[in-house]
Amino acid sequence: MPEDVRAGHPTFWQSFGTGSRAALAIHCSLASSNAWADVMRALDDKITLAAFDMPGHGRSADWEGTGDFLTETARIAASFVTGPVDLIGHSFGAVVALRLAEAAPEAIRTLTLIEPVLFAAARGSVEWDLYQDHNARFGQMLAEGKRAAAAEAFTAMWGTGADWAGMDERSRNEITRRIHLVGAETAALFEDSGGILDPDRLEMLDMPVLLIRGDASPAIIETITENIAARLPDVGVATVPGAGHMLPLTHPAEVAGLIGVNLDRG
Repeated sequence: MPEDVRAGHPTFWQSFGTGSRAALAIHCSLASSNAWADVMRALDDKITLAAFDMPGHGRSADWEGTGDFLTETARIAASFVTGPVDLIGHSFGAVVALRLAEAAPEAIRTLTLIEPVLFAAARGSVEWDLYQDHNARFGQMLAEGKRAAAAEAFTAMWGTGADWAGMDERSRNEITRRIHLVGAETAALFEDSGGILDPDRLEMLDMPVLLIRGDASPAIIETITENIAARLPDVGVATVPGAGHMLPLTHPAEVAGLIGVNLDRG
């Protein structure tokens, strides 16, 4: 499994599948490239997937805390694009995928976005207003150094549904150690520092796009999904029954099937 310097950052990455089509996947916050293993079991013969660990995640080097986290991650992702690719992203990884697709639309064969957490896309909605309270409490916990409390609050809303107290100590410690990385994403997700939602940016993405969400996810995800989809010229929206935010881990077969549908469109 390779590890080299990508966009100036020591980066671990791995490859899944044996298909003839090149693909790239970007995982969610606090996870790693391993998150795609179960999904890829059903796509093994369709694509060869490169998946990397974001800075500070998995086996990649820690993030130094300088610059914009979205920009740095997008630059690493871009280093894997050497020809047309099928691009897949989950959560924050889906926001990175959108940024990359807007920067190089000609290189993206298909785009699959799973639960993109670009909260700025919901600005002005009731769901936006309600979520601000949760985010303010989370930010206050980080500011006060209450990392374990922040980690518990984050996983309660955005985790797999596993009870925090019932998780093994190693998992809790790993999430707590990395929880500041979620705070590093604030400018990108709430203020759209990457300009993803600027006029005519989404409208220029003419590749087949599929947006996937779980019907048990936080309500703001539906609003984000609908508002992004409304601006895309060639888009489908799919909902996975009974799934929450972490559906690549909890519902990998369903996610793989939907990705396969979008691959066929490309």
